[in-house]
Amino acid sequence: MSAYPGWPDDQEGHGTAPGRAEAPDETQRNVGVVVHAIPAAALVVSAGTLGFVASLVIYLMYKDKGEFARRQAANSLNIQITTLIYLVISAVLMLVLIGFVLYPLVIVVAVVLHVIGAVRSSNGVWWNPPLTPRFVS
Repeated sequence: MSAYPGWPDDQEGHGTAPGRAEAPDETQRNVGVVVHAIPAAALVVSAGTLGFVASLVIYLMYKDKGEFARRQAANSLNIQITTLIYLVISAVLMLVLIGFVLYPLVIVVAVVLHVIGAVRSSNGVWWNPPLTPRFVS
């Protein structure tokens, strides 16, 4: 059974979403790339502080542009919410010095997830980021 109701079990659901007849068009795939690329760049440039804002703004802009675009924008926002939680925990753990290692590690993992999301979106793959709870659906 899928970890996410209504999504394919294989995490590699090429083409169509369950119950959908059409694959995402080029515009929705491009939106999927943008909603992952911009927060990834914002994470790197701002050391993790602007990625959430970028994902939130993008989600609010693109949530009505089609099902594929909405799901990818929600995935991007979910990655950012999870990243924000881990960055706060890392900041607290800086008191015991382990946070200085965890903070950059969290940013690297989030950027990798966004890059994977952008590549899969460009291919039209319905994808759920691993280790990321769905706060926004």
